[in-house]
Amino acid sequence: MIEMITHFSDALWQLSIAMAPYILFGLIFAGILHEIVPQSLVSKHLGNSNISSVIKATLFGIPLPVCSCGVIPLATAIKQSGASKGSTLSFLISTPITGVDSILATYGIFGVIFTIYRIISSMIIAIFAGILTNLFDKEAPKPKFTATLSLSPLTNNTQSSCCSGSDCAQTTTDKKPFSIQNALKYAFVTLLGDIAKPLFWGLLLGALITTLMPENLAQMLQDHTWLSYLIVVAIAVPMYVCATASLPIAAGLMLSGVSAGAAFVFLSAGPATNTVTMGVVKKMLGTKSLAIYLSVIVIGSILFGLGLDAIFDAKSINPASLVHMDEHTGILSAVSAVILWGFVGYFLLQPFFNPKKSCCS
Repeated sequence: MIEMITHFSDALWQLSIAMAPYILFGLIFAGILHEIVPQSLVSKHLGNSNISSVIKATLFGIPLPVCSCGVIPLATAIKQSGASKGSTLSFLISTPITGVDSILATYGIFGVIFTIYRIISSMIIAIFAGILTNLFDKEAPKPKFTATLSLSPLTNNTQSSCCSGSDCAQTTTDKKPFSIQNALKYAFVTLLGDIAKPLFWGLLLGALITTLMPENLAQMLQDHTWLSYLIVVAIAVPMYVCATASLPIAAGLMLSGVSAGAAFVFLSAGPATNTVTMGVVKKMLGTKSLAIYLSVIVIGSILFGLGLDAIFDAKSINPASLVHMDEHTGILSAVSAVILWGFVGYFLLQPFFNPKKSCCS
């Protein structure tokens, strides 16, 4: 038991130091991005039911540090501003899979090739889903979907919100001067507060997988690739996990011997879907769009997972060798891990001292 606890603690620490510097830097960059890019720009270009609007929606969504729950108010604002169904769906898919914080953390753990593959695959999946929606879901528009979500996380607002974090769009078109204070507040209060809980559980799950997965199970999953894909999809689709929090889980799977393709399926399908988002898609866009949304994500993730395994098999690359878990901890990584865990601990304990409702917890 003591040996297992020691192994778990070491795995948790190694995951933390591998991710923390990139997550913290990504949060700062996300805060600056939030201050520089007006949210009205996002809503302005997405109204047409054509390929151009779908591509724009996908490209808008990729750098935004928004989780799969938090993307809901943003997508609602975009849809109410006149965006097409295809554009809205593309935005709903591309935004939670990536984000500057997740991209940097992916690079820190898996390297540049894996990171580029993840970005490109999420773009293709989102664009394809948007195009199919515009082609096959042309029924008469339904009444506007209304949401009681506050769409301005950093401004005083009399409207209450259950998701008043990183992911709520601004409805005002007023320009505001750049503020480093607001950028840091958005990064380390709003955004980190939103991902603290899933990040905590993601790190624990990643360490547990590394510690507890039996060797024969890993071998069985390696021998039966499709089985590992189906298991991962069954877990990932209904589960709420943000793009950054999914990384330690994927790293734990790969370190335990699961193929890179199966881990990639989790990285792709997990952040893009959850039961809450599926319900919102059905209500806002309709049953047909929901079917396209789920089928494209699942099939696309599996196909790209197969492609990744084929590449690694052809080049005889061991997936575990991609996971950068340096035993020699640098002082920057160690300090970053301590800072990150300090923030995570603060946000986890905050509800006990200042309880409030949250739709993303």
